[in-house]
Amino acid sequence: MGKIIKGQRIGILTAGGDCPGINAAIRGVGKTAIIKYGMKLVGISDGFSGMINKEYRELTEKDLSGILTLGGTILGTSREKPFKGSGKGKNEISKPKLIREHYEQMGLDCLVCIGGNGTLKTAYLLAQEGLNVVGIPKTIDNDVWGTDLTFGFSSAVNIATEAIDRLHSTANSHKRIMIIELMGHNAGWIALHSGIAGGGDVILIPEIQYDEDKIAEYLLHRANENKPYSIVVVAEGIKNPTKDRSVAQYLSKRISEMTGLESRETVLGYIQRGGSPSPSDRVLATRYGTTATDMIAERDFGKMVALKNNEIISVPLSEVAGKTKLVEPDNTLVIQAKNMGTSFGE
Repeated sequence: MGKIIKGQRIGILTAGGDCPGINAAIRGVGKTAIIKYGMKLVGISDGFSGMINKEYRELTEKDLSGILTLGGTILGTSREKPFKGSGKGKNEISKPKLIREHYEQMGLDCLVCIGGNGTLKTAYLLAQEGLNVVGIPKTIDNDVWGTDLTFGFSSAVNIATEAIDRLHSTANSHKRIMIIELMGHNAGWIALHSGIAGGGDVILIPEIQYDEDKIAEYLLHRANENKPYSIVVVAEGIKNPTKDRSVAQYLSKRISEMTGLESRETVLGYIQRGGSPSPSDRVLATRYGTTATDMIAERDFGKMVALKNNEIISVPLSEVAGKTKLVEPDNTLVIQAKNMGTSFGE
């Protein structure tokens, strides 16, 4: 452990998509900073936009009361990417330079950036600009490189699994194929975990190429085996030959055409990102937040807190930036699901 520096002034922002657990992380950072280290906490409004526009307020311990269970973020968020297409005019200061100026004017000793892949890449670039930065990984997609788990994922899987559970009764009653589309543009973690937890018969994820003929053959086989209904769980990022319909709508129509079986689709959408965080997300977000503050006290910057084998560690942002953690086709969960007869459309 390095020398502890108390009384620092730290900024904190949340960027990118909202997800359950962000407020728990803010609370973890803030209460540890104020109570353990006597630090000042500055809340930046609306992600990196707040640093560009210098919109912030000091947060007290009272501001952190009652937020543990709240969804969303008390600081607000945006998808501002300050390093992307700065588009500055002749006399206009670039956004990264503006952020650095405001960081110094606000008297910050460190900036805590809570976010997913885009946010953590920006945090790394800001560290390259000379800012002291600590990253905290959050996303329902669980696709941040360098950590076993991001908070928000557990809550999203819980919501998705409950939706799948409810579809079972409707599918069984009407003897239908029910297709549910879940979030996940590039990574299929939500579809994989909730598909297994919800007893999905077919699970389609972006990392594994699917074959429509194989899916139709599999569903017909189930029908011929007197299994009266099937549940198809798909990630939104799988191959979609149409532009004007969701992939669930496309597959529903194709499956009906190819099998003659009645099918219906449900797109769960933003419901997966809202609401109160699950207990495990609250715990993980709190662990991340408190560890991030310990790192700041030790002046251990340019890193992201992470979970490895249930231990909280730190990894350099340079290793995280620009990478995405995808489901490998030989992932243990994929293999085990296949062993139980689940189809991945291959």
